[in-house]
Amino acid sequence: MPPGITTLAADAPTLSSANTGFMLICSALVMVMTPGLAFFYGGMVRVKSTLNMLMMSFISLGIVTILWVLYGFSLAFGASNGFFGWTKGYFGLSGIGLTELWPGYTIPVYVFAVFQLMFAIITPALISGALADRVKFSAWALFIALWVSVVYFPVAHWVWASDGWLFKKGVIDFAGGTAVHINAGAAALGVILVIGKRVGFKKDPMRPHSLPLVMLGAALLWFGWFGFNAGSWLGNDDGVGAVMFINTQVATAAAMLAWLGYEKIRHGSFTTLGAASGAVAGLVAITPSGGAVSPLGAIAVGAIAGVLCAMAVSLKFRFGFDDSLDVVGVHLVGGVVGSLLIGFFATGGVQSDVAGVFYGGGFHQLGIQAIGVGSVLGYSLVVSAVLAFLLDKTIGMRVTEDVEVSGIDQTEHAETAYDFSGAGGGAAPRTAAVPTAGTAGQTKKVDA
Repeated sequence: MPPGITTLAADAPTLSSANTGFMLICSALVMVMTPGLAFFYGGMVRVKSTLNMLMMSFISLGIVTILWVLYGFSLAFGASNGFFGWTKGYFGLSGIGLTELWPGYTIPVYVFAVFQLMFAIITPALISGALADRVKFSAWALFIALWVSVVYFPVAHWVWASDGWLFKKGVIDFAGGTAVHINAGAAALGVILVIGKRVGFKKDPMRPHSLPLVMLGAALLWFGWFGFNAGSWLGNDDGVGAVMFINTQVATAAAMLAWLGYEKIRHGSFTTLGAASGAVAGLVAITPSGGAVSPLGAIAVGAIAGVLCAMAVSLKFRFGFDDSLDVVGVHLVGGVVGSLLIGFFATGGVQSDVAGVFYGGGFHQLGIQAIGVGSVLGYSLVVSAVLAFLLDKTIGMRVTEDVEVSGIDQTEHAETAYDFSGAGGGAAPRTAAVPTAGTAGQTKKVDA
């Protein structure tokens, strides 16, 4: 994502109405992804946790928006040092001119700020899938506020700001493989190691209650991801955004097919959950790499990610960590795969002149990508675990066992997702007189 990419195109110093409008549309598309994620996660949990899962995503829209305006944009994209930013005029978004352009681009600073806001919103929402069924909503809301402040905002600066230390090192992350997906996946792992497993993990069936909701959520994510990825070039004057658009579609399709193929071989069935999960795995993997690879490379990235993520979701049973909805298996693993494969499949002819191993560039870029992956993963894992530990020891992160077993929706939100109270109710069953076989003139009562 600009400015964290060495671009081949010349900078355009004047305002472009076309690019501005395009970026506002892309911002709206990325915003839709958070409700889409809520449906995706909400369908994957049991009935008793549906509303809580929806709310864990929706609350991010409120909390992160306010913090972004107050200080988040300044911390992430202000000019300061390699680890965090600060520009006085960005505080409260109050010192920005209406037509002031984002440096080196043809869109206003306000447009860049709102586009980046949508990334900041969905990243902590991604973490919530690992914590299903067992976290206090108040503790989750406070965790979001703390996490974006000390993890997401600084990491976004590392990766995408012009003076970020990973940017200056040459790490390529077109739209968030490190800053969004590895960041969220590592955070999820850190938190679940602190708060522990759900009641009945490995013992009780914990199947999705609504696969149609899962498919709807996956479809909204796929749709919004075009804004997420193609919009991250901040315009399309040189065609790079168009390449990212088609690579997003290609990699997602390849990952879905690869996941289903692995699933058929391994488990004997093609499942709707596998199709949805495979598509998301492909979207995750192409996010950092789609501006560096060709469409053929996108097929490879998607297929590799689809198989590896399908394999990774079973690791929680082997190692005993309860990643409820496979955030680690899909987002952490998918982000790592997509980020590292840049070192192999970068063509040197799309977003930059950096070439990977298969295009004569040697292993140099792979090493740089590994530094980016390891740095974000390690920082997010450790700091997220510390935050969860502190919250757990002060206000408590988990609901009680009784609440978890009976259902978190009713206790935390005083609501349930579905009202079954009227089902089968009403008047007493009707009866009808039916002749009794073989007995003239006699009848018996049966339910109508």
